[in-house]
Amino acid sequence: MEKNMLDEVIKEDTLLVQKTLRSGQSIKHSGNVVVLGDVNPGAEVIAGGHVIVLGTVRGVVHAGAVGDMTATITAFYLNPTQLRIANLISRPPDGDRPCPDHPETARIADGNLIIEKYQPLK
Repeated sequence: MEKNMLDEVIKEDTLLVQKTLRSGQSIKHSGNVVVLGDVNPGAEVIAGGHVIVLGTVRGVVHAGAVGDMTATITAFYLNPTQLRIANLISRPPDGDRPCPDHPETARIADGNLIIEKYQPLK
């Protein structure tokens, strides 16, 4: 991430959610959202910026909801009902996949929503 982009992320408003989100719960925020817990099936997080979940994503997460194609979704484990970044929507294949031994990040690359191993900023 370039320095000017990092400065932009730091200046944005960030909401800290200190609980696991259960079915029927919804968090909507114009900036970044950090969840200290899981996002369970039936729960959703919608953010204008990035979403970080210190837990498992099993519900719906929408980052860059205002059209930010550079937004990302990062979690210990991504097994969502649906992921969205800007206007791109993805859902996982049928069946559970094995839990990775590293955090994961979803982002847009070449017009596709991809999930990859989390890479810390350098």
